Amino acid sequence: MDINLSQCFIAVDDHDKALAFYRDVLGMEVRDDVGFEGMRWVTVGSPDQPDVDIVLEPPLADPNASDADKKAMAELLAKGLLRGVIFTTDDVDATFERVSAAGAEVLQEPVDQPYGVRDCAFRDPAGNMLRFNQPRTR
Repeated sequence: MDINLSQCFIAVDDHDKALAFYRDVLGMEVRDDVGFEGMRWVTVGSPDQPDVDIVLEPPLADPNASDADKKAMAELLAKGLLRGVIFTTDDVDATFERVSAAGAEVLQEPVDQPYGVRDCAFRDPAGNMLRFNQPRTR
């Protein structure tokens, strides 16, 4: 039995800013852009991983959610308290230069971690933490 990741979701508060970041800075391809009941979902993904989608969705993508719950989720997103995503790269230093040159908020410059990767971290335009890992060669 095979079990594989198909989709993951990242909450964003401005799809156009998120799209510019994930598409133009990270090089993701846009796979879908759907609106429903005043909400929007934009699906992006790495050209090297055609079977894995990243869905950029509203902070609380539930049309039945209360206004109070929507506000609470938006506040958590603004504080950067929602879960982040970890990407792998074959050159973390070049990735760091590219993303930082685009103006992303740097959380951590590239560093060799004791658990076997060299990584760096940023915030996307919505405040989500994104880490970029490169496995170290031994």
